Amino acid sequence: MLLEAEEGIAVVGEAGAAEDAERALERLAPDLVLLDVEMPGIGGIEGATRIRRRRPEALVVILSMLDDQRTVSDAFAAGAAGYVLKRSADEELVRAIRAVLRGERYLDPALGATLAAPEAGPLEELSDREREVLRLLALGYTNSEIASKLYVSTRTVESHRRNVSTKLRVTSRSELVRLALGAGLITQRDAADPDAR
Repeated sequence: MLLEAEEGIAVVGEAGAAEDAERALERLAPDLVLLDVEMPGIGGIEGATRIRRRRPEALVVILSMLDDQRTVSDAFAAGAAGYVLKRSADEELVRAIRAVLRGERYLDPALGATLAAPEAGPLEELSDREREVLRLLALGYTNSEIASKLYVSTRTVESHRRNVSTKLRVTSRSELVRLALGAGLITQRDAADPDAR
């Protein structure tokens, strides 16, 4: 009801499980898929991974009651472009959808206090450029997109990414994202203002 009342937004289908949404992709061809983290079956995060793999042009926004760092970072690592808390959905959901459709990443502002507390530790070993690469990875940018934003080659970005993984002793994207969120490299301003990125 909330979305159908919005100008320029049309609800083209609904599904009770992420698998059902995945199966409906070709028939409905949505621009954006809204998923709950806690859905029957594979759940929203694995659903986001499958939907992005099957239809890369379909953007994903996650809606959840969960506000912990690991869930948020896992959602972005799975390919979500936005994360909105259910408790603020009335105010934030439409804003998030419009931002994501404009090509922005969106993080519910209410998560700022939860995710902005810096974690001391290995991030101090990173150079300024490595921290910037990590921040952009956490925002969901690909190596080539990061290269374009930083005016360097993709190979240079790949080298920085390897250095980050080595220094932080992690290899998975979700762990890199979690560390970036925990260190406060993503802020409320980053989520709301694409020029801040």
